Amino acid sequence: MSSKSEKTIHDLQQLLGEASVKSDAGSLANRANDTWPLRLVQKTVGGRLPGPLCVVKPKNTAEVVKALAYLNEQGITTVPFGGGSGVGGGAEPTKESVIIDVGAMNQIIELNEENLFVTTQPGVILGDLEKVLNEKGYTTGHYPQSINLAQMGGLVATRSSGQFSTKYGNIEDVLLGLEAVLPNGEVIRIKNIPRRSVGPDLRHIWLGSEGIFGVITEVSVKIFPTPQERWMQAYAIPSMRQGLGIIQSFVREGWQPAVVRLHDDKEAAQKYASYVHEGESILLILTEGPKGLAQAEGNGVDAIVQVMGGRPLGEDPVQEWLGHRNDVKLEQYTSQGIIVDTIEISAMWSDIAAIYEKVTERLTKEVPELLLITGHSSHSYKQGTNIYFIFGAQPEQNPNKVEQLYWTIWSKVMETTLEHGGSICHHHGIGKGRALWVPDELGSSYSLLKKLKEVLDPNGVMNQGTLMPATINKPLELT
Repeated sequence: MSSKSEKTIHDLQQLLGEASVKSDAGSLANRANDTWPLRLVQKTVGGRLPGPLCVVKPKNTAEVVKALAYLNEQGITTVPFGGGSGVGGGAEPTKESVIIDVGAMNQIIELNEENLFVTTQPGVILGDLEKVLNEKGYTTGHYPQSINLAQMGGLVATRSSGQFSTKYGNIEDVLLGLEAVLPNGEVIRIKNIPRRSVGPDLRHIWLGSEGIFGVITEVSVKIFPTPQERWMQAYAIPSMRQGLGIIQSFVREGWQPAVVRLHDDKEAAQKYASYVHEGESILLILTEGPKGLAQAEGNGVDAIVQVMGGRPLGEDPVQEWLGHRNDVKLEQYTSQGIIVDTIEISAMWSDIAAIYEKVTERLTKEVPELLLITGHSSHSYKQGTNIYFIFGAQPEQNPNKVEQLYWTIWSKVMETTLEHGGSICHHHGIGKGRALWVPDELGSSYSLLKKLKEVLDPNGVMNQGTLMPATINKPLELT
């Protein structure tokens, strides 16, 4: 370790206390990566990622201020770290960077039942918050698959979406206000208010910012009364394209079931083979709300689906999905050196079916190492929907070959999506993995993102290479 690195660690310990600044091998290894599948596979086949210089664990906003102001003044790259559930490398450090781990900032600050919101520190795990709210008769309505890992600050920073988003909205729809610290140590607060017309909505600077502007230190989100009843039904659908048309039809009529999931024939055969015939897709619907409303919405959706060719299967497939929706088998495959990853994109209704068909066709024809490619739609709007691709591939068992195959597959999906007018990311965030395609995604508006970065982080210390492409996005040299 260089004398400069030793001085940095010493200075931070003097500012925050030795217990809040970790530089032991275990702490560094634990924060060397998030849940990016690329890195998990590379580590399995012999790669070793460089950890950060040290890990800072602030307990409050004041300590974040001290740490950021010092690191900014010294020009040291700084990476905010939450629950580590991100799958795009957004929290991945370099060996010269400092991790700001907000996990110790895990207090619920206020539960306001009159105005229906809750305020937390950024390190509160969403699943823990949901349990507290449920005991009092409330819910966030926000249920990402990572609910038991993801922290509140990270959900905002990655522009998260939950499995019940068609009813409750995405994180941008439930965020009321927040507090954040800029790289120079300045504290920014955006107050809780239901709606206002006072210039641009500054919350959106932080939504999806992925740590490139500073550190989120407080979050306020809407809460909802626990629904009184649910209505569930599954349907066999002749094809994915037909299923997308069915969803478009009932969503444009104004129906907003909490869960709308259309799984293609390959996923249907894997998970629901006892319910569907060969080649059929499966549509899962769940509505919830006050007594009477859930049933009425279910009846409205059911009428449209059946008229358009959906075959009712009962509620059992939906119940099965509810029971296993957060099961994650990623490490089961990555531990064998198999690449398994998800790529969620979005597009308008006029484009989404073509993107699904072109991506699955292209990967099947052009990637001989491909083991599977499937897709489902799980977040729908009046104007369009998403497709959540899942792929598996068997690379040669060395870190560089893994990376080469990984980028080959990702490039084909990103290029096809952009060629057909879609967006390269619906809800996982950009991280370092998709940063290369952000300029093409944003087009002429990319200059605004660059200007924001220059103004808010003039020294360029915050999370280099995340969201905005940088040289460190090139394949890392694994040691």
